[in-house]
Amino acid sequence: MTARRYFFVHMQKTAGTALRLRLMRHFGELAVYPTKRVDGVDRVKLVLSIDFLRERMAARGDQIVVVTGHFPLCTTTLLEGPFETLTLLREPVERTLSYLRHHRENEPADREKDLEQIYEDPFRFHGFVHNHMTKMLSLRPGEMSDGMLTRVEFTREHLERAKEALAGIDAVGLQEDYDGFCEELETRFGWDLGPSAVVNSSSPAPVSEAFRARIAHDNELDVELYEFARGLVSERQSHAVR
Repeated sequence: MTARRYFFVHMQKTAGTALRLRLMRHFGELAVYPTKRVDGVDRVKLVLSIDFLRERMAARGDQIVVVTGHFPLCTTTLLEGPFETLTLLREPVERTLSYLRHHRENEPADREKDLEQIYEDPFRFHGFVHNHMTKMLSLRPGEMSDGMLTRVEFTREHLERAKEALAGIDAVGLQEDYDGFCEELETRFGWDLGPSAVVNSSSPAPVSEAFRARIAHDNELDVELYEFARGLVSERQSHAVR
């Protein structure tokens, strides 16, 4: 087994699925958790259940090199480590709209709904939209009642925690420069991720400026976190050049 293990904090709709496929090319299917059929067929459990992840790590941790799935960063403290960490972030309004389009295209019961109707569904809003990136980085184990789906009453403390956590992640990228991030991973870790691939893309859909403004307002912590991430990535790139 390799001496190094990696934990990918996979934010919803940030090109994480495309990166996961490239990680599988490099490490092999069994080395990237979850592996379909080997780890089970319940997709929700595979990508969201921390308890199930811990069971699978106990069962075949000697094979797993990279943990993916939609697990908050603090999950690393519940696993036998250490892990090197990586993540991708995306501009919050575009991330949200991408999630809403993807959900509508893939959920038959909601295909005739407006994006705003899906946005207003409490389960969708609190589980997948509301300051999602801040949640994934700021949650503490004692706060988690349902992994990524944990409902959070956000405060500025969550944002400050998320910024601190992001600054401590080994490799941080932005969806807008996904290919550049993959090149960074290859250079930094010596990986061969192969050619880029586009997966889970959704068709464009017109939305009003009022709806965009509403999303930005509702997700103001993510907006600030994303600006922090842009500055962090820029600073790291400058250091790398020097």
